[in-house]
Amino acid sequence: MLGVPRVHHRATDSTNERAKELALAGAPHGTLVTADEQSAGRGRQGRAWTAPPGSALLMSLVLRELDPLLPLAAAVAVCEALPEDAHARIKWPNDVWLERRKLAGILVEGRVQEGWAVLGIGLNVSTDAFPDELAEIATSLRLSGFDLEREPLLAELLLTLERRLAAPEDELLAAWAERDALRGERVRWDGGQGRAAGIDRGGSLIVETEEGRTTPAAGEVHLLR
Repeated sequence: MLGVPRVHHRATDSTNERAKELALAGAPHGTLVTADEQSAGRGRQGRAWTAPPGSALLMSLVLRELDPLLPLAAAVAVCEALPEDAHARIKWPNDVWLERRKLAGILVEGRVQEGWAVLGIGLNVSTDAFPDELAEIATSLRLSGFDLEREPLLAELLLTLERRLAAPEDELLAAWAERDALRGERVRWDGGQGRAAGIDRGGSLIVETEEGRTTPAAGEVHLLR
């Protein structure tokens, strides 16, 4: 069962760091770490994740049943935990967008050789404003017109995560494809550009270029406006 046991912090450096400590100490599958505030939260590529105290859902799960498609399953689960009329989309590899602005980010860390991973999710719930450098690219549920509370949203997200982690691979890939924010769009990355054409069975992005199809190495992909 995901979410049991649970450790909650009013303030911590990073829920992922605390969850990794618990994993190394032998915490069971499903152990949940949450916080009201993080001082050193981070996303992919080492970027900082900041949010005013109590305004974001900050959570990390210890998982001992590992799946190579875990980041895809997590992104789909976040979308499914939101109101249907939010029309949440996924920007490869695992950012959740509302109206082409980032609502949530996902970070998976761990030691596969030791049989565990930590799934971290940060989701802006009631944030009213963002720093200037994020104002045009980030959003929250409140700013998008959805007045939700963190605890009920967490409960729903744990349920959708359980369902998605247990779902057949083909079903998961189809659900991800339905929410693919990049498919058909012109994109660029460090090394090239082209038109996004979905993902392969391993979760890698497929891009059509003048030279043919390619799968960029995991990294940052940007829309070409």
